Amino acid sequence: MEVIGKIKLINETQTFGSNGFRKRELVVTTDEQYPQMLLIEFIQDKCDLLNSFQVGQDVKVSINLRGREWINPQGEAKYFNSIQGWRIESLAAGAPSNVPPAQSFEPAPDLSADEPDDLPF
Repeated sequence: MEVIGKIKLINETQTFGSNGFRKRELVVTTDEQYPQMLLIEFIQDKCDLLNSFQVGQDVKVSINLRGREWINPQGEAKYFNSIQGWRIESLAAGAPSNVPPAQSFEPAPDLSADEPDDLPF
C-alpha cells in the first residue's frame, strides 16, 4: 500500500530496551477533501531512510498495516493497529512529465484537399 502527502513532522529516532530496538515516527498529511494526518512508523534500519527528508516535502510512502492483540490484566483482549513504512520517495514539484505538452507537436497537414478516397468500402 502507499500513502501520498506532505511531511508534517519527522521525529528523532527512539531506542528501546536492552536489545536496542529503534523506531522513528513520521506524520504525513494527505491531500484529500478531508486531509488525514497519518502517523507512520519506521523501525530498525528503516529509521535511516528519513534522514534525507524535511518537513513540507511531498512524498510517497510504501506501507504495511500491522495489528496485534494484547490481553489486559482482567483477561480482556485489546487490539492495536499501526502503519509501518518501509520505503519513502520524494514527489518533487514540477518534475518532468512523461507526456510532452501539446504545443511541441507539429500540426498535421490537411489530407482531405488533394488525397483521393481510395478506401474499398
